[in-house]
Amino acid sequence: MKKRVLLMLLCLVTVFGLAACGKSNEGKEPASSAEESQSAQATDSKESGNAEYAVILKTQASDFWVKMKEGVEEEAKELGIKVDIFSAQSEENTEEQLNILQNAVNKGYKAIGIAPLSPVNAVSAVAEAYKKGIYVMNIDEKLDMDQLKQQGGAVIGFATTDNVAVGKKAADFIIGKIQKGDKVAIVEGKAGNVSGEDRKNGAQKAFEEAGMTVVGSLPADWDRQKALDVANSFIQQNADLKAIYCCNDGMALGALQAVMNANKLGEILVVGTDGDAEAVASIEKGELSATVAQDPAGIGRTSLREMVEAVKNKITVDPNAEAKVLPVESKLITK
Repeated sequence: MKKRVLLMLLCLVTVFGLAACGKSNEGKEPASSAEESQSAQATDSKESGNAEYAVILKTQASDFWVKMKEGVEEEAKELGIKVDIFSAQSEENTEEQLNILQNAVNKGYKAIGIAPLSPVNAVSAVAEAYKKGIYVMNIDEKLDMDQLKQQGGAVIGFATTDNVAVGKKAADFIIGKIQKGDKVAIVEGKAGNVSGEDRKNGAQKAFEEAGMTVVGSLPADWDRQKALDVANSFIQQNADLKAIYCCNDGMALGALQAVMNANKLGEILVVGTDGDAEAVASIEKGELSATVAQDPAGIGRTSLREMVEAVKNKITVDPNAEAKVLPVESKLITK
């Protein structure tokens, strides 16, 4: 009998013990992997929130933008500040970039630098930032300043390469290698893209003033394969074509492939823009003729420095005033 009573008491102690343990998690479901991930993201966001500056680049899919990111990071280290750097997946993702900018505005940085994917995709968010007292630096691709002004926004400045001079520098190199009246072609970037249009216009004007025959100027959307197709069309339609100028190096390498496919390497010069590592390597091998190298690291450094100065000096930005332009020099790279 005593044994049975003792056994019952032990069972009751066990039951109450389990119940007490159960109350510590009462009403709570076990954390899912998704919740754990969100928690980790929140921690990361909180830590990155220490930065007072943000820079939003077009993408990290090319050497140009990687170098610009490195320039921003180097300048931040030199200035002893922290900067958060973001970018879209590709140069087609205008909505994604706008969302990144809107999130940055909501986060409350003191200054944001942006290289917009188009003149208009980021205008509304830049205007919103201005109204919230956040300084915005325009990088590389110029915003539509008329639209920005209409929406009540402004930027502290515009850091870029003189792209008209870039196109002219490339054309001048070609002009020095061929004869007056020879046929040349231009492979443009994306239609309506300001930097690409400026390069094309700079090259076209130089060609025409030198008496060259420009057989065509067509966009290839910054795409290597599209540039190959455009260049192939130029070559097929003009047996005596002497040179092709491309508004970036990816397209130049595509055009070069079209020249090689036609067994005309050495007969048709191909010149690109940006100074990408792959383009420079091609020049060293005697394939690509030249590239006009921008200084993306310099553009990044200049942009961040201007942002920090604006915050430090608490400058006033007038929407009715012309945005200050900070030009960064380019250089011709040949073998």
